[in-house]
Amino acid sequence: MKSDVQIASEAKLKPISSIAAKLGIPNKYIECYGYHKAKVSIDILKALKPRKKAKYIVVTGITPTHLGEGKTVTTVGLAMALDKIGGRSVACLRQPSMGPFFGIKGGGVGGGYSQVSPEDDINLHLTGDIHAVTQAHNLAASFLDNHLYRGNSLKIDPAKIYWRRVMDVNDRALRNIRIGLGGGENGVERDTGFDITAASEIMAILALTDSISDMRKRLGRMILALTRDAKPVTCDDIKVAGSMAAILTDAINPNLVQTIENTPALIHTGPFANITHGNSSILADRIALSLCDYVVTESGFGADCGLEKFVNIKCRTSGLMPSCAVLVASVRALKIHSGMFKMVVGRPLVREILSEHLDALEVGCANLEKQIENVRVYGIPCVVAINRFETDTDREIELVRRKALEAGAFHCVTSGVHRYGSRGGLGLAKAVIDACEAPDKVNYLYPLDVPIEKKIETIAKMIYGAKGVHFEKLAEENIRLYKKMGLAKLPICMAKTHLSLSHDPKLKGSPRDFILPVRDVRPSVGAGFLYALCGKILTMPSLPSRPVGERIDIDAKGRLIYK
Repeated sequence: MKSDVQIASEAKLKPISSIAAKLGIPNKYIECYGYHKAKVSIDILKALKPRKKAKYIVVTGITPTHLGEGKTVTTVGLAMALDKIGGRSVACLRQPSMGPFFGIKGGGVGGGYSQVSPEDDINLHLTGDIHAVTQAHNLAASFLDNHLYRGNSLKIDPAKIYWRRVMDVNDRALRNIRIGLGGGENGVERDTGFDITAASEIMAILALTDSISDMRKRLGRMILALTRDAKPVTCDDIKVAGSMAAILTDAINPNLVQTIENTPALIHTGPFANITHGNSSILADRIALSLCDYVVTESGFGADCGLEKFVNIKCRTSGLMPSCAVLVASVRALKIHSGMFKMVVGRPLVREILSEHLDALEVGCANLEKQIENVRVYGIPCVVAINRFETDTDREIELVRRKALEAGAFHCVTSGVHRYGSRGGLGLAKAVIDACEAPDKVNYLYPLDVPIEKKIETIAKMIYGAKGVHFEKLAEENIRLYKKMGLAKLPICMAKTHLSLSHDPKLKGSPRDFILPVRDVRPSVGAGFLYALCGKILTMPSLPSRPVGERIDIDAKGRLIYK
């Protein structure tokens, strides 16, 4: 099979104006960035109404392994397959972060014959949205430190500053730093650090807002720090929110691109699901639902991470409810979840993963069963898509299919979109259409008026399988503070590892009877949630011993090449 780069280079892309016309977007709502990408003005929502029969489909997955399960591949391929059988469709995706692109993950555009293009632009700058978020975020940090230097009239407690700086790279050296060294004209000396841009509250706001005015209000109420008497200090308090909003007036508009089969795709925002809510923007989804029959969106990582936040945060905010969830799994990933094999990132797969091993597969299916349960708890019909590889045997596929149906999946089908494009996803498309017609009533996991601790415990027990939760001292103190501030009715965004249902990435399969440690709870009032930090979760990733960036270069025409 040809490489992803070869396949992408041979794709016959259409002018982005043609893709917009296919969707019925008038020219006045399009701002082209070259021939193959454009911004879609959110003003189009004033002229359109959602189609009553449009179906909203969310793609999630089992707990990820370092192999990747193919959620983006499946999302893109399903949208192309639905388009191929006559249902006008759009894929709604997050923009990849450059940190993982140059780190361990590589690109985030899909792969094989199921990709979005122009892939290099999407993986790098696209139309500059991530840079705008970075700039707006760091402007607030600059204003905050300037306020401290200019006399600190608000009496901000330097030890209670939440707002760190961000950048879109993986850099462990910046996790904890000291700034203003020497004091005086260098500013106030204090401890702080950097997070990755995808973890910025501003990124979450862009993904959850519904208008320019709403975005401005959300930016204004972001809590940057506390005063010495524990009062919140917001962006409006230091008079920076207006300038931040000015930086983001283009970034609020979703980006229109296309798949290699010319199916439209909207790419907008890029929050990670292990440290924030992990879903693309509500604005992109609403635009798509006003223009087509099927909207296929992807939630980050497994159903315990991205899908939980999709329902309890994104759907709560938007009022949009999915008609179907697609849970992506692969035979080889489920074998890894058996815990029988030691896997090392960057090294060849062990022989047992690539040959039939029904015992390991059956043990590993515990993860699949739990994630199906996690989908069904919301009342959403679940279709399992087995991302099939050449090494998978018929007996292995049948075992996964049986386990999935016994666990309550509406359908379980194989997917070959990576190798065959839309042709390889026709069976999946038909299964999804069938599931979308099933009666459903989407349920939230918890009501907003229960205590903060109860919300966290509900997620830990019902979704992760934990026996209980241990709140460390800092978490307990902050929870009491947020109750006093009137923030107790906000939903919860759990920040934990994506590599396990638990807080420990080494615990594969479906671990039980563990205690989930919550070390801190922090406010994201502008985004509209509180987020709980579990275990050793980090908000600034690091580079591996052999970063993907070592293999990236350019040719004489400035095109990316992968060595």
